[in-house]
Amino acid sequence: MTFDWITVAGTIGAVASVASFTPQAWKIIRSRSTEGLSLGMFALTCLAFAAWTSFGLLKGEWALIIPNAICLCFALFILAMIALPEHKTKEVAETLDPVA
Repeated sequence: MTFDWITVAGTIGAVASVASFTPQAWKIIRSRSTEGLSLGMFALTCLAFAAWTSFGLLKGEWALIIPNAICLCFALFILAMIALPEHKTKEVAETLDPVA
């Protein structure tokens, strides 16, 4: 059995891509604020992940589909939190992480 460096690189990239959204999503939930985040940037990010997911589906490449679909979900969550009125952002955050 040979060591497949291509698969290792792809796996690291997929894990890093998915993990990269976690700190931002958690920060929004904990701070109950999206101040300073760009709606346009996250809209383009969602478009990019939707396109990569579609590309993966069309090619039948699960290594593209799974991480890009997960990233799309995180990016859509952040986009929605930015687009919501401030009081709704706080309501969603409170539901996900109630303050004791």
